[in-house]
Amino acid sequence: MSEFTHFNEQGHAKMVDVSDKETSTRIAIANSSIKVNQTIYDQIKNATNKKGDVLGTAQIAGIMAAKNTSQLIPMCHPLQLTGIDISYEWDKDEPCTINISATVKTKGQTGVEMEALTAASVTALTIYDMCKAVDKGMVIGETYLSYKTGGKNGDFKRQ
Repeated sequence: MSEFTHFNEQGHAKMVDVSDKETSTRIAIANSSIKVNQTIYDQIKNATNKKGDVLGTAQIAGIMAAKNTSQLIPMCHPLQLTGIDISYEWDKDEPCTINISATVKTKGQTGVEMEALTAASVTALTIYDMCKAVDKGMVIGETYLSYKTGGKNGDFKRQ
């Protein structure tokens, strides 16, 4: 079973040993989105949601999620992250859809793709949580890796 890096010789799960890998700058960007109704859109835009600052709270949740990814995903290494940024943009084609971008950086021996994906996901989930009293019909969109640099597998950019 040596071709599967997350299994030991007995076929049991293990965390990959990265101690011999080169240290390099690693960056990953992941995206997600959430579609809300007009009432929620207005509350977010006008800062009138009863639970408070929806996007500010979701931003903090996304940052915290990236920092704690190794506690959520079993084989992820705990990483010293050097930067995390969550940004938002209202979709031009679907005005009630918030596009979420999570950028995570480190200088280390393993990548930060899972941290970026976790940050984007938890950001969307937090928006849902803060607005669900108004409407439970919100739809969280596709979550995906859009960019990564560093590592032996090289760079990746979604087309």
